[in-house]
Amino acid sequence: MTLGVFLAVLGAAFLHALWNALIKLGTSKVGGMVILSIVEVPIGLAVISFAPPIDPAAIPWVLAAGCTHFAYKFFLTYAYDRGDLSRVYPIARGAAPMVVALVGAFVLADVVAPFEYLAIAVLGAGILLMARGVFTSGEDRKLLPFALGSAVATATYTMIDGMGARVSGAPVAYVAWVFVADGTFFTLGMLALRGWDVIPRNWHAWRMGSFASAASYGAYAVSIWAMTVAPIAVVAALRETSILFAVLIGWLAFGERMTGEKALAAAVIVAGVMLTRL
Repeated sequence: MTLGVFLAVLGAAFLHALWNALIKLGTSKVGGMVILSIVEVPIGLAVISFAPPIDPAAIPWVLAAGCTHFAYKFFLTYAYDRGDLSRVYPIARGAAPMVVALVGAFVLADVVAPFEYLAIAVLGAGILLMARGVFTSGEDRKLLPFALGSAVATATYTMIDGMGARVSGAPVAYVAWVFVADGTFFTLGMLALRGWDVIPRNWHAWRMGSFASAASYGAYAVSIWAMTVAPIAVVAALRETSILFAVLIGWLAFGERMTGEKALAAAVIVAGVMLTRL
C-alpha cells in the first residue's frame, strides 16, 4: 500500500465516522438514515451522468451490494437507538475486518502477507477492547445483536464491493450505481415497514441527512477505489481507524467519557495502523 492510498483511506475513515455521528445526533435514527438514503439516489445519478459506463457484468454485484447495504443500515440504526456512538461504532465496525480477512483468504484472489494479518489482528484486539465497556459499564446489551448484524453485513458488502468494482472497470461509476440501488432499497424498505411517517418533515433533519449522505459517498468512493489498488482485507482493516475519529467525536461533541480503557484501545488501534505501513 502506497503512502497516497494510506492517507486517502484515513480520510475516508474520518468521513465515515462523521456521517455516523450525524445520524446519531438526530432524534430519529431511522428517519435520519432514510433521508441519507433518499439523497444518495440523486448523488449517484449525478456521478453516473459524468462517469464512464460500467461493464454489464457488474450489475449483479451492484444489486447484491444494494441488498447488503440495506441490512447494514437497518441493523446500525437500531443499534444507535440503544447505545452510544463510542460503543456501537467499534462493535459494528470492529468484527468486519476479521470476517473479511478469514473469508477472503479462501474466496478472494488477493495475497495477504503474514505481517498484514498481524496488523489486522492487532486492530481487532484494539477494537474489541474499545467495545468491552458494553459488558462492564451497565450499558444496554440489546445493542449487541444489532451491532453484530451490522458487522456481518459490513464484511459481506466489503467483499462484494471490492470484487464488483474490479469487474465494473470503472470504480467511481460502480460506487454511484451502488448508491442508487442502496438508497432505493433502503427507502422503499423502510416505507414498507414504517409508512410515510418515517420520513422527517423538518428542514434541520434534511440538512443534516444530506450532509451525512455526501460524507458517506466520499468515504465509500475512496474506500472502493483503494480496494482496486491494494489488498481488500488490508484496506478494510485500515478503514476501521474511523473508530478513533468516532471516539474523539463522541468525546468532544457528545460529551462521552474518555476513560483509560478507551485511551488504551485507541493506542492499540494506532499500533495496528502502523503495522499496515511496514
